[in-house]
Amino acid sequence: MTSLDIPAVHTSGADQVDALAPEDALTYAGWFACLADPTRVRLLHQVASRPAGITVGALAEALGIGQPTVSHHVRRLADVGFVSVHKNGTSTVVRVNPSCCTGLPHAADAVMGVLTARPCCPDDLPQDVTVRPMRNEDWQPVRRIYGEGIATRNATFTTEVPARETLDAQWLPGHRWVAEIDDVVVGWAALSPTSGRACYAGVAENSIYVADGMRGRGVGKVLLRTQVIAADEAGLWTLQTSIFPENRASIALHHSAGFRTLGVRERIAQLDGIWRDTVVLERRSPVAG
Repeated sequence: MTSLDIPAVHTSGADQVDALAPEDALTYAGWFACLADPTRVRLLHQVASRPAGITVGALAEALGIGQPTVSHHVRRLADVGFVSVHKNGTSTVVRVNPSCCTGLPHAADAVMGVLTARPCCPDDLPQDVTVRPMRNEDWQPVRRIYGEGIATRNATFTTEVPARETLDAQWLPGHRWVAEIDDVVVGWAALSPTSGRACYAGVAENSIYVADGMRGRGVGKVLLRTQVIAADEAGLWTLQTSIFPENRASIALHHSAGFRTLGVRERIAQLDGIWRDTVVLERRSPVAG
């Protein structure tokens, strides 16, 4: 099996969970069997830690084992779709399959039945970050930060910062936030309706952007916590988002706030002429809906 698609586990009652389909169980068994060798686990860790790729020679040096042994394990990992292999001159370069980063953890959740609602979000928040509603004077830094996110090519398919009027019409009033450090705007969050139909009035798509140089300081964590609490209080029953598999920090952030991975949309759209996948995540409100 080479597919890293994420099958769904459905509930069929308050106290019962449907058994995994035989084909899903077979796929998962192949994944777990591949990782039964500790050397292979260490090798996958080395590859996953280098998204740009690593040569077989560098892997052999990092793990302290011979290149023929590394090549054998790489082939096994490639057989189940965890890695890809290509030639660069005389070197063999190994890269992690981005879908592995979400598909493998989700497989463990599916097997263990851990697909229930998660708590709201962590409370270990940084003390120097404050969040407040977005004001008119915030549009300039908000659009600048949006542009910085676009430049990473791992935040959105959008290639140009939308006009203020476009964003103002797109975002839900009352669900626009900015984060500040020392009175300087360092991030923003907003919700957009997913549909104009009345039946989907409680479903929104979230966006969170953090300024260059401010990532890793908990800005996104504070913004997302504020966002989901406000959404619950407003009666929104579902928040959803699509994230590039390469943006592992954002996926982890959303998981911490009660989002769960629904699946991977393979080659869903092009960015700069390159087909990209997205991971679809969803948070169901524990109090609304």
